[in-house]
Amino acid sequence: MKLDHPACLFLFTALLASRTLATATPPAGFAALYNGKDLSGWRGGDTFDPRKYAAMPEAARAKQDADWTADMQKHWRAEGDELVNDGHGKYATTVKDYGDIELLVDYKTVPRGDSGIYLRGCPQVQIWDYTDPAKFKLGSDKGSGGLWNNLPGSPGKDPLVKADKAFGEWNHVRVLMVGARVSVWLNEQPVVDHAIMDNSYFDHSLKTPIPARGPIQLQTHDGEIRWKNIFVREIGTEEANRILASHGEDAGFKSVFNGKDFAGWAGPIDNYQIVDGAILCRPKKGGTIYTKEQFSDFVARLEFKLPPGGNNGLAIRYPGEGDTAYVGMCESQVLDDHYELATGQKIDPRQAHGSVYGMIAAARGYQRPIGEWNFEEVTVRGSTIKVELNGTVILEGDVSKVTEFLANKAHPGKDRTTGYFGFAGHNDPVAFRAIRIKSL
Repeated sequence: MKLDHPACLFLFTALLASRTLATATPPAGFAALYNGKDLSGWRGGDTFDPRKYAAMPEAARAKQDADWTADMQKHWRAEGDELVNDGHGKYATTVKDYGDIELLVDYKTVPRGDSGIYLRGCPQVQIWDYTDPAKFKLGSDKGSGGLWNNLPGSPGKDPLVKADKAFGEWNHVRVLMVGARVSVWLNEQPVVDHAIMDNSYFDHSLKTPIPARGPIQLQTHDGEIRWKNIFVREIGTEEANRILASHGEDAGFKSVFNGKDFAGWAGPIDNYQIVDGAILCRPKKGGTIYTKEQFSDFVARLEFKLPPGGNNGLAIRYPGEGDTAYVGMCESQVLDDHYELATGQKIDPRQAHGSVYGMIAAARGYQRPIGEWNFEEVTVRGSTIKVELNGTVILEGDVSKVTEFLANKAHPGKDRTTGYFGFAGHNDPVAFRAIRIKSL
């Protein structure tokens, strides 16, 4: 039968349509990032510090985008259900920014290829030739899928297993990202397990975490790479909190609040109430309530929800009386990230959410919107404290090394080695629930 026969043309057209439809139809809950036709939804991008990019004047940022995009379009093309790069040029970068996501990507590359998937504009989930001896010293022999730009020796930098397929075959990547916590599966095998994606590429001091939101980028150099079935699903608050709470929960965490009454708690509990399974201050009341059990080194996990301008704090190694910010090891601040806007009152950086009150400032900008539940994990070990908010580490510090204090007010309790855990209320209805502690 000739190709131009009507029946043959119909069949050929139907096959093309079905192939395009398969590309454009994502799994339930996902959206397609590549439409199977053109570069709509993509701009050009580069390895460029997201904070510097965000700080650019709007006109300068628009010009930079235009320059990157003009270069990107020279080296990327739509080829049926495949998005193809020739091994050169700027990176295909989503116009839209994303926070917590599940990302599905298929790729196929060539010998000596070197590529990666940037998350929130930060490098990267590594993709490369695992057979190239020239890059064995860089870890290529361990395979693809690792968070290669993490610091040497840190979790996630090297893939847990080598799961790459042979050249000429398609590889399937699944990425689950909540906060800075990243899990990666390559060809259905777990290669990164809930590891922190650090910001060491742009900040060697690690004082700033990766951004809370940013674009997805397909980076490439040193060889053609083809991509298809690029789908993303945005993860909501409840699911994100479940993911964070479930990891490691079988490793000794114990509930210290039953959601019904104040059994196991002491202090001015009459100033607090339980509403829908959560602890919060009564109107215009406060004071520090605390567990009857004392803790030395521990990890605490909890969820909290703030009203506009809400103010409270976590009492760490509290002695049972006095102001925990000074007589306890510290108060880990719980505060609306937009406190100044909500109240008109200016605060010191050491008073922001997650900060070791009056001593060590935390990174800001990682809270969920007012009215949503946040997930927080606080690790206290010796004189050190680490605060992880919604999957991002916003503070790591050592109180024994602090020599400058807010308002020059001493903190005599900072060297305490044991004490109670609790909440330092300040009249606001800040809610706490799902409170679990693991002794170390």
